[in-house]
Amino acid sequence: MVEINARLSSMKTSLIRYFEIDVRRTSIRRELIAGLTTYITMAYIVVINPTMMNLAGMDYDASFTATCFAAAIATFAMGVVANWPVALAPGVGLSAFFTYTVVGELGYSWQVALGAVFLSSILFIAISATPLRKWILASVPKNLRFAIAAGIGLFIGFIGLKNSGIVVSNSASYVTLGDLASAETFLGLLSFLLIAVLSIRRIPGAIILGIASITFLSIILGKVEYSGWISRPPSLTPIFLELDVLGAMNVGMISVVLAFLFVNLFDTAGTLFAVADNAKLTHGNNDIANLSAALKTDSLSSMMGTFLGCAPVTSYVESSAGVSAGGRTGLTAVFTALFFCLTIFMSPLTSMVPAYATAGALIYVAVIMLSGLQNLDWHDQTELVPALITVIMIPMSFSIADGIAIGFISFAVIKTFTGKSQQVPYVAWALSALFVLKFIFI
Repeated sequence: MVEINARLSSMKTSLIRYFEIDVRRTSIRRELIAGLTTYITMAYIVVINPTMMNLAGMDYDASFTATCFAAAIATFAMGVVANWPVALAPGVGLSAFFTYTVVGELGYSWQVALGAVFLSSILFIAISATPLRKWILASVPKNLRFAIAAGIGLFIGFIGLKNSGIVVSNSASYVTLGDLASAETFLGLLSFLLIAVLSIRRIPGAIILGIASITFLSIILGKVEYSGWISRPPSLTPIFLELDVLGAMNVGMISVVLAFLFVNLFDTAGTLFAVADNAKLTHGNNDIANLSAALKTDSLSSMMGTFLGCAPVTSYVESSAGVSAGGRTGLTAVFTALFFCLTIFMSPLTSMVPAYATAGALIYVAVIMLSGLQNLDWHDQTELVPALITVIMIPMSFSIADGIAIGFISFAVIKTFTGKSQQVPYVAWALSALFVLKFIFI
Protein backbone atom coordinates (compact mmCIF):
# COMPACT_ATOMS: atom_id res chain seq x y z
CA MET A 1 0.00 0.00 0.00
CA VAL A 2 2.85 2.37 0.89
CA GLU A 3 4.52 1.62 -2.45
CA ILE A 4 1.29 2.26 -4.35
CA ASN A 5 0.75 5.57 -2.58
CA ALA A 6 4.34 6.56 -3.35
CA ARG A 7 3.84 5.80 -7.04
CA LEU A 8 0.57 7.74 -7.15
CA SER A 9 2.23 10.68 -5.45
CA SER A 10 5.10 10.55 -7.93
CA MET A 11 2.65 10.39 -10.84
CA LYS A 12 0.73 13.37 -9.48
CA THR A 13 3.93 15.36 -9.10
CA SER A 14 4.94 14.50 -12.67
CA LEU A 15 1.57 15.60 -14.05
CA ILE A 16 1.72 18.89 -12.14
CA ARG A 17 5.22 19.59 -13.42
CA TYR A 18 4.67 18.51 -17.05
CA PHE A 19 1.38 20.35 -17.57
CA GLU A 20 2.47 23.39 -15.52
CA ILE A 21 -0.64 23.02 -13.37
CA ASP A 22 0.62 25.18 -10.53
CA VAL A 23 1.98 27.81 -12.92
CA ARG A 24 -1.41 28.15 -14.61
CA ARG A 25 -3.20 28.20 -11.25
CA THR A 26 -5.37 25.13 -11.67
CA SER A 27 -5.55 21.59 -10.22
CA ILE A 28 -5.85 18.01 -11.45
CA ARG A 29 -9.43 17.82 -10.15
CA ARG A 30 -10.39 21.02 -11.95
CA GLU A 31 -8.77 19.76 -15.16
CA LEU A 32 -10.77 16.52 -14.87
CA ILE A 33 -14.05 18.42 -14.51
CA ALA A 34 -13.09 20.66 -17.43
CA GLY A 35 -12.23 17.64 -19.58
CA LEU A 36 -15.59 16.04 -18.82
CA THR A 37 -17.37 19.32 -19.59
CA THR A 38 -15.66 19.61 -22.98
CA TYR A 39 -16.49 15.99 -23.78
CA ILE A 40 -20.17 16.40 -22.90
CA THR A 41 -20.54 19.52 -25.05
CA MET A 42 -19.05 17.89 -28.16
CA ALA A 43 -20.02 14.23 -27.72
CA TYR A 44 -22.75 14.74 -30.36
CA ILE A 45 -20.07 14.33 -33.05
CA VAL A 46 -19.83 10.58 -32.37
CA VAL A 47 -23.44 10.35 -33.54
CA ILE A 48 -23.56 12.97 -36.29
CA ASN A 49 -20.29 12.15 -38.05
CA PRO A 50 -20.90 8.40 -38.56
CA THR A 51 -24.39 9.23 -39.86
CA MET A 52 -22.95 11.60 -42.46
CA MET A 53 -20.17 9.21 -43.44
CA ASN A 54 -22.72 6.43 -43.84
CA LEU A 55 -24.65 8.59 -46.31
CA ALA A 56 -21.41 8.84 -48.31
CA GLY A 57 -21.33 5.04 -48.56
CA MET A 58 -19.03 4.28 -45.63
CA ASP A 59 -19.77 1.64 -43.02
CA TYR A 60 -21.57 3.25 -40.05
CA ASP A 61 -20.01 1.12 -37.32
CA ALA A 62 -16.50 1.55 -38.70
CA SER A 63 -17.07 5.31 -39.00
CA PHE A 64 -18.21 5.41 -35.39
CA THR A 65 -14.98 3.76 -34.25
CA ALA A 66 -12.95 6.02 -36.54
CA THR A 67 -14.63 9.14 -35.14
CA CYS A 68 -13.92 8.12 -31.54
CA PHE A 69 -10.32 7.14 -32.30
CA ALA A 70 -9.62 10.28 -34.32
CA ALA A 71 -11.04 12.51 -31.59
CA ALA A 72 -9.16 10.64 -28.85
CA ILE A 73 -5.78 10.58 -30.59
CA ALA A 74 -5.91 14.17 -31.84
CA THR A 75 -7.16 15.56 -28.53
CA PHE A 76 -4.56 13.61 -26.55
CA ALA A 77 -1.82 14.90 -28.87
CA MET A 78 -3.02 18.49 -28.46
CA GLY A 79 -2.86 18.13 -24.69
CA VAL A 80 0.53 16.44 -24.50
CA VAL A 81 2.37 18.26 -27.32
CA ALA A 82 0.93 21.78 -27.13
CA ASN A 83 -0.34 21.71 -23.51
CA TRP A 84 -3.58 23.33 -24.63
CA PRO A 85 -7.09 22.57 -23.22
CA VAL A 86 -8.42 22.05 -26.75
CA ALA A 87 -10.33 19.02 -28.06
CA LEU A 88 -10.42 17.94 -31.70
CA ALA A 89 -12.72 15.77 -33.81
CA PRO A 90 -13.97 15.57 -37.40
CA GLY A 91 -15.58 18.93 -38.25
CA VAL A 92 -19.34 18.98 -38.81
CA GLY A 93 -19.18 21.44 -41.72
CA LEU A 94 -16.28 19.63 -43.35
CA SER A 95 -18.03 16.27 -42.97
CA ALA A 96 -21.16 17.74 -44.57
CA PHE A 97 -19.07 19.06 -47.47
CA PHE A 98 -17.41 15.64 -47.79
CA THR A 99 -20.72 13.78 -47.97
CA TYR A 100 -23.19 16.08 -49.67
CA THR A 101 -20.92 17.92 -52.11
CA VAL A 102 -17.83 15.87 -52.94
CA VAL A 103 -19.56 12.48 -52.90
CA GLY A 104 -23.22 13.39 -53.35
CA GLU A 105 -23.12 16.26 -55.86
CA LEU A 106 -19.78 15.82 -57.63
CA GLY A 107 -20.09 12.04 -57.71
CA TYR A 108 -16.64 11.09 -56.42
CA SER A 109 -16.20 7.94 -54.36
CA TRP A 110 -15.62 8.33 -50.64
CA GLN A 111 -12.15 6.88 -51.18
CA VAL A 112 -11.27 9.73 -53.57
CA ALA A 113 -12.84 12.24 -51.18
CA LEU A 114 -10.55 10.94 -48.42
CA GLY A 115 -7.66 11.36 -50.85
CA ALA A 116 -8.63 15.04 -51.28
CA VAL A 117 -8.70 15.45 -47.50
CA PHE A 118 -5.21 13.92 -47.33
CA LEU A 119 -3.86 16.35 -49.96
CA SER A 120 -5.40 19.33 -48.17
CA SER A 121 -3.83 18.07 -44.92
CA ILE A 122 -0.38 17.95 -46.55
CA LEU A 123 -0.83 21.57 -47.65
CA PHE A 124 -2.08 22.47 -44.17
CA ILE A 125 1.01 20.94 -42.58
CA ALA A 126 3.28 22.83 -45.00
CA ILE A 127 1.49 26.10 -44.25
CA SER A 128 1.59 25.53 -40.49
CA ALA A 129 5.32 24.82 -40.56
CA THR A 130 6.23 28.00 -42.47
CA PRO A 131 5.46 31.74 -42.38
CA LEU A 132 2.85 31.05 -45.08
CA ARG A 133 0.22 30.49 -42.38
CA LYS A 134 0.49 34.00 -40.99
CA TRP A 135 0.65 35.53 -44.49
CA ILE A 136 -2.41 33.68 -45.79
CA LEU A 137 -4.51 34.42 -42.71
CA ALA A 138 -3.56 38.08 -42.96
CA SER A 139 -4.16 38.21 -46.73
CA VAL A 140 -7.61 36.66 -46.95
CA PRO A 141 -10.27 39.40 -46.49
CA LYS A 142 -11.68 39.35 -42.97
CA ASN A 143 -15.27 39.67 -44.16
CA LEU A 144 -14.90 36.61 -46.40
CA ARG A 145 -13.55 34.57 -43.48
CA PHE A 146 -16.64 35.34 -41.38
CA ALA A 147 -18.90 34.84 -44.40
CA ILE A 148 -17.49 31.38 -45.13
CA ALA A 149 -18.24 30.24 -41.57
CA ALA A 150 -21.78 31.66 -41.71
CA GLY A 151 -22.39 30.15 -45.15
CA ILE A 152 -21.30 26.74 -43.92
CA GLY A 153 -23.71 27.23 -41.03
CA LEU A 154 -26.61 27.76 -43.45
CA PHE A 155 -25.42 24.74 -45.44
CA ILE A 156 -25.49 22.56 -42.31
CA GLY A 157 -28.84 24.01 -41.27
CA PHE A 158 -30.38 23.21 -44.64
CA ILE A 159 -29.17 19.62 -44.33
CA GLY A 160 -30.77 19.41 -40.88
CA LEU A 161 -34.07 20.82 -42.17
CA LYS A 162 -33.98 18.36 -45.07
CA ASN A 163 -33.09 15.31 -42.97
CA SER A 164 -35.88 16.04 -40.50
CA GLY A 165 -38.47 16.59 -43.21
CA ILE A 166 -39.13 20.16 -42.06
CA VAL A 167 -38.42 21.24 -45.64
CA VAL A 168 -39.02 19.02 -48.66
CA SER A 169 -38.49 19.31 -52.41
CA ASN A 170 -41.09 20.99 -54.57
CA SER A 171 -41.16 21.07 -58.38
CA ALA A 172 -42.45 24.65 -58.50
CA SER A 173 -40.53 26.37 -55.70
CA TYR A 174 -37.65 23.88 -55.25
CA VAL A 175 -38.32 23.64 -51.50
CA THR A 176 -41.40 23.96 -49.34
CA LEU A 177 -42.52 23.28 -45.78
CA GLY A 178 -42.86 19.60 -44.96
CA ASP A 179 -45.63 17.79 -43.11
CA LEU A 180 -45.23 18.96 -39.52
CA ALA A 181 -47.93 16.50 -38.45
CA SER A 182 -45.61 13.63 -39.34
CA ALA A 183 -44.14 12.04 -36.21
CA GLU A 184 -40.56 12.10 -37.55
CA THR A 185 -40.77 15.72 -38.67
CA PHE A 186 -42.36 16.81 -35.41
CA LEU A 187 -39.66 15.02 -33.40
CA GLY A 188 -36.96 16.67 -35.54
CA LEU A 189 -38.44 20.09 -34.81
CA LEU A 190 -38.79 19.18 -31.13
CA SER A 191 -35.12 18.14 -31.08
CA PHE A 192 -34.04 21.58 -32.26
CA LEU A 193 -36.32 23.43 -29.83
CA LEU A 194 -35.20 21.29 -26.89
CA ILE A 195 -31.52 21.82 -27.69
CA ALA A 196 -32.08 25.57 -28.13
CA VAL A 197 -33.89 25.90 -24.79
CA LEU A 198 -31.28 23.85 -22.91
CA SER A 199 -28.46 25.87 -24.48
CA ILE A 200 -30.07 29.22 -23.69
CA ARG A 201 -30.50 28.07 -20.10
CA ARG A 202 -26.78 27.13 -20.13
CA ILE A 203 -27.33 23.45 -19.39
CA PRO A 204 -24.00 21.61 -19.98
CA GLY A 205 -24.16 19.14 -22.87
CA ALA A 206 -27.37 20.64 -24.28
CA ILE A 207 -26.87 19.12 -27.74
CA ILE A 208 -26.17 15.57 -26.61
CA LEU A 209 -29.00 15.80 -24.05
CA GLY A 210 -31.40 16.90 -26.77
CA ILE A 211 -30.36 14.05 -29.07
CA ALA A 212 -30.60 11.51 -26.23
CA SER A 213 -34.05 12.76 -25.17
CA ILE A 214 -35.52 12.48 -28.67
CA THR A 215 -33.95 9.04 -29.12
CA PHE A 216 -35.46 7.86 -25.82
CA LEU A 217 -38.84 9.27 -26.82
CA SER A 218 -38.57 7.48 -30.17
CA ILE A 219 -37.93 4.18 -28.39
CA ILE A 220 -41.05 4.71 -26.24
CA LEU A 221 -43.12 5.52 -29.34
CA GLY A 222 -41.83 2.44 -31.13
CA LYS A 223 -40.00 4.43 -33.80
CA VAL A 224 -36.63 3.00 -32.79
CA GLU A 225 -35.76 -0.50 -31.58
CA TYR A 226 -33.66 -0.70 -28.43
CA SER A 227 -30.44 -2.64 -29.09
CA GLY A 228 -28.41 -2.31 -25.90
CA TRP A 229 -25.73 -0.02 -24.53
CA ILE A 230 -22.31 -1.60 -24.65
CA SER A 231 -20.44 -3.92 -27.03
CA ARG A 232 -16.98 -4.60 -28.39
CA PRO A 233 -15.70 -1.73 -30.54
CA PRO A 234 -16.70 -2.19 -34.20
CA SER A 235 -13.88 -3.00 -36.62
CA LEU A 236 -12.15 -0.24 -38.56
CA THR A 237 -11.30 -2.60 -41.43
CA PRO A 238 -13.98 -1.45 -43.94
CA ILE A 239 -12.56 2.10 -44.09
CA PHE A 240 -9.04 1.91 -42.62
CA LEU A 241 -6.36 3.13 -45.08
CA GLU A 242 -8.91 3.17 -47.91
CA LEU A 243 -8.08 6.68 -49.14
CA ASP A 244 -7.42 7.08 -52.87
CA VAL A 245 -4.78 9.79 -53.16
CA LEU A 246 -4.03 9.21 -56.85
CA GLY A 247 -7.72 9.49 -57.68
CA ALA A 248 -7.81 12.90 -56.00
CA MET A 249 -4.92 14.18 -58.11
CA ASN A 250 -6.92 15.64 -60.97
CA VAL A 251 -7.76 19.18 -62.02
CA GLY A 252 -11.42 18.82 -61.05
CA MET A 253 -10.46 18.28 -57.41
CA ILE A 254 -8.43 21.50 -57.05
CA SER A 255 -11.33 23.55 -55.71
CA VAL A 256 -12.33 20.69 -53.40
CA VAL A 257 -8.83 20.42 -51.92
CA LEU A 258 -8.64 24.20 -51.51
CA ALA A 259 -12.07 24.29 -49.86
CA PHE A 260 -11.01 21.63 -47.34
CA LEU A 261 -7.76 23.54 -46.74
CA PHE A 262 -9.14 27.03 -46.24
CA VAL A 263 -12.18 26.06 -44.21
CA ASN A 264 -9.97 23.98 -41.91
CA LEU A 265 -7.36 26.74 -41.70
CA PHE A 266 -9.84 29.49 -40.83
CA ASP A 267 -11.80 27.29 -38.44
CA THR A 268 -8.67 26.14 -36.63
CA ALA A 269 -7.16 29.62 -36.34
CA GLY A 270 -10.40 31.16 -35.08
CA THR A 271 -10.96 28.42 -32.52
CA LEU A 272 -7.39 28.38 -31.21
CA PHE A 273 -7.24 32.16 -30.87
CA ALA A 274 -10.57 32.24 -29.01
CA VAL A 275 -9.62 29.43 -26.63
CA ALA A 276 -6.16 30.93 -26.05
CA ASP A 277 -7.75 34.19 -24.99
CA ASN A 278 -10.24 32.47 -22.66
CA ALA A 279 -7.58 30.23 -21.13
CA LYS A 280 -5.20 33.17 -20.53
CA LEU A 281 -2.53 31.70 -22.81
CA THR A 282 -1.73 35.11 -24.31
CA HIS A 283 1.30 36.90 -22.94
CA GLY A 284 1.63 40.63 -22.41
CA ASN A 285 3.19 41.15 -25.88
CA ASN A 286 0.22 39.30 -27.49
CA ASP A 287 2.32 36.18 -28.13
CA ILE A 288 0.33 32.98 -27.63
CA ALA A 289 2.04 30.16 -25.73
CA ASN A 290 2.82 27.12 -27.90
CA LEU A 291 0.67 28.41 -30.80
CA SER A 292 2.98 26.88 -33.39
CA ALA A 293 2.80 23.47 -31.68
CA ALA A 294 -1.00 23.72 -31.49
CA LEU A 295 -1.33 24.53 -35.21
CA LYS A 296 1.06 21.74 -36.21
CA THR A 297 -0.81 19.25 -34.01
CA ASP A 298 -4.10 20.28 -35.59
CA SER A 299 -2.77 19.92 -39.14
CA LEU A 300 -1.15 16.54 -38.44
CA SER A 301 -4.42 15.38 -36.88
CA SER A 302 -6.25 16.00 -40.15
CA MET A 303 -3.81 13.78 -42.01
CA MET A 304 -4.06 11.09 -39.33
CA GLY A 305 -7.85 11.20 -39.63
CA THR A 306 -7.74 10.30 -43.32
CA PHE A 307 -5.95 7.05 -42.51
CA LEU A 308 -8.74 6.16 -40.08
CA GLY A 309 -11.43 7.20 -42.59
CA CYS A 310 -12.52 10.63 -41.37
CA ALA A 311 -13.16 14.02 -42.92
CA PRO A 312 -10.76 16.75 -41.69
CA VAL A 313 -10.16 16.68 -37.95
CA THR A 314 -10.22 20.17 -36.49
CA SER A 315 -10.22 22.04 -33.19
CA TYR A 316 -13.63 22.44 -31.55
CA VAL A 317 -14.89 25.74 -30.24
CA GLU A 318 -16.79 23.70 -27.63
CA SER A 319 -13.42 23.51 -25.88
CA SER A 320 -14.32 26.94 -24.50
CA ALA A 321 -16.89 25.19 -22.28
CA GLY A 322 -14.10 23.26 -20.60
CA VAL A 323 -12.05 26.42 -20.24
CA SER A 324 -15.04 28.11 -18.61
CA ALA A 325 -15.14 25.17 -16.17
CA GLY A 326 -11.57 25.93 -15.15
CA GLY A 327 -9.47 24.06 -17.72
CA ARG A 328 -6.13 25.79 -18.33
CA THR A 329 -3.70 23.06 -19.42
CA GLY A 330 -3.33 20.13 -21.77
CA LEU A 331 -4.45 17.81 -18.98
CA THR A 332 -8.01 18.95 -19.76
CA ALA A 333 -7.56 17.63 -23.32
CA VAL A 334 -6.03 14.38 -22.04
CA PHE A 335 -9.08 13.71 -19.87
CA THR A 336 -11.40 14.55 -22.79
CA ALA A 337 -9.48 12.06 -24.94
CA LEU A 338 -9.94 9.34 -22.31
CA PHE A 339 -13.72 9.88 -22.37
CA PHE A 340 -13.71 9.49 -26.17
CA CYS A 341 -11.82 6.21 -25.70
CA LEU A 342 -14.55 4.93 -23.37
CA THR A 343 -17.20 5.96 -25.91
CA ILE A 344 -15.84 3.40 -28.39
CA PHE A 345 -17.61 0.70 -26.36
CA MET A 346 -21.04 2.38 -26.76
CA SER A 347 -21.72 1.78 -30.46
CA PRO A 348 -25.12 0.08 -29.90
CA LEU A 349 -26.34 3.19 -28.09
CA THR A 350 -25.30 5.58 -30.85
CA SER A 351 -26.61 3.37 -33.66
CA MET A 352 -30.14 3.75 -32.26
CA VAL A 353 -30.14 7.52 -32.79
CA PRO A 354 -32.57 8.41 -35.62
CA ALA A 355 -31.70 10.94 -38.32
CA TYR A 356 -34.35 13.41 -37.18
CA ALA A 357 -32.80 13.55 -33.69
CA THR A 358 -29.41 14.60 -35.08
CA ALA A 359 -31.15 16.94 -37.55
CA GLY A 360 -32.22 19.16 -34.67
CA ALA A 361 -28.58 19.36 -33.55
CA LEU A 362 -27.47 20.35 -37.05
CA ILE A 363 -30.05 23.14 -37.18
CA TYR A 364 -28.92 24.47 -33.81
CA VAL A 365 -25.22 24.33 -34.79
CA ALA A 366 -26.18 26.30 -37.91
CA VAL A 367 -27.84 29.01 -35.85
CA ILE A 368 -24.73 29.34 -33.67
CA MET A 369 -22.45 29.58 -36.71
CA LEU A 370 -24.49 32.48 -38.08
CA SER A 371 -23.40 34.60 -35.12
CA GLY A 372 -20.24 35.49 -37.05
CA LEU A 373 -22.30 37.79 -39.26
CA GLN A 374 -22.19 40.40 -36.50
CA ASN A 375 -18.46 40.80 -37.22
CA LEU A 376 -18.99 41.84 -40.85
CA ASP A 377 -18.18 45.39 -41.89
CA TRP A 378 -21.71 46.58 -42.71
CA HIS A 379 -20.56 50.05 -43.79
CA ASP A 380 -18.22 49.24 -46.70
CA GLN A 381 -20.33 47.83 -49.54
CA THR A 382 -17.29 46.56 -51.42
CA GLU A 383 -16.54 44.33 -48.42
CA LEU A 384 -20.11 43.52 -47.44
CA VAL A 385 -21.61 42.50 -50.79
CA PRO A 386 -19.03 39.77 -51.61
CA ALA A 387 -19.40 38.46 -48.06
CA LEU A 388 -23.19 38.22 -48.33
CA ILE A 389 -22.87 36.61 -51.77
CA THR A 390 -20.68 33.95 -50.16
CA VAL A 391 -23.16 33.40 -47.33
CA ILE A 392 -26.02 32.97 -49.80
CA MET A 393 -24.26 30.92 -52.48
CA ILE A 394 -22.82 28.21 -50.22
CA PRO A 395 -26.28 26.82 -49.31
CA MET A 396 -27.97 27.84 -52.57
CA SER A 397 -25.36 26.07 -54.72
CA PHE A 398 -25.30 23.26 -52.13
CA SER A 399 -21.52 23.41 -52.37
CA ILE A 400 -19.07 24.96 -49.95
CA ALA A 401 -16.35 24.95 -52.64
CA ASP A 402 -18.49 26.74 -55.26
CA GLY A 403 -19.81 29.22 -52.69
CA ILE A 404 -16.28 30.13 -51.62
CA ALA A 405 -15.19 30.41 -55.26
CA ILE A 406 -18.03 32.77 -56.17
CA GLY A 407 -17.31 34.83 -53.08
CA PHE A 408 -13.65 35.36 -53.98
CA ILE A 409 -14.43 36.14 -57.62
CA SER A 410 -17.12 38.66 -56.69
CA PHE A 411 -14.72 40.29 -54.19
CA ALA A 412 -12.05 40.82 -56.85
CA VAL A 413 -14.55 42.04 -59.47
CA ILE A 414 -16.39 44.48 -57.17
CA LYS A 415 -13.17 45.92 -55.76
CA THR A 416 -11.71 46.36 -59.24
CA PHE A 417 -14.71 48.11 -60.82
CA THR A 418 -15.20 50.42 -57.85
CA GLY A 419 -11.64 51.70 -58.10
CA LYS A 420 -10.28 49.75 -55.12
CA SER A 421 -8.28 47.03 -56.86
CA GLN A 422 -5.28 47.86 -54.65
CA GLN A 423 -7.28 46.48 -51.71
CA VAL A 424 -7.39 43.01 -53.24
CA PRO A 425 -4.59 40.88 -51.63
CA TYR A 426 -2.38 38.73 -53.85
CA VAL A 427 -3.88 35.60 -52.33
CA ALA A 428 -7.39 36.74 -53.31
CA TRP A 429 -6.24 37.51 -56.87
CA ALA A 430 -4.59 34.11 -57.23
CA LEU A 431 -7.59 32.21 -55.86
CA SER A 432 -10.05 34.21 -57.97
CA ALA A 433 -8.10 33.44 -61.15
CA LEU A 434 -7.89 29.77 -60.21
CA PHE A 435 -11.63 29.58 -59.51
CA VAL A 436 -12.49 31.32 -62.82
CA LEU A 437 -10.40 28.76 -64.72
CA LYS A 438 -12.17 26.01 -62.79
CA PHE A 439 -15.63 27.26 -63.80
CA ILE A 440 -14.60 27.69 -67.45
CA PHE A 441 -12.76 24.47 -68.09
CA ILE A 442 -14.14 21.97 -65.60
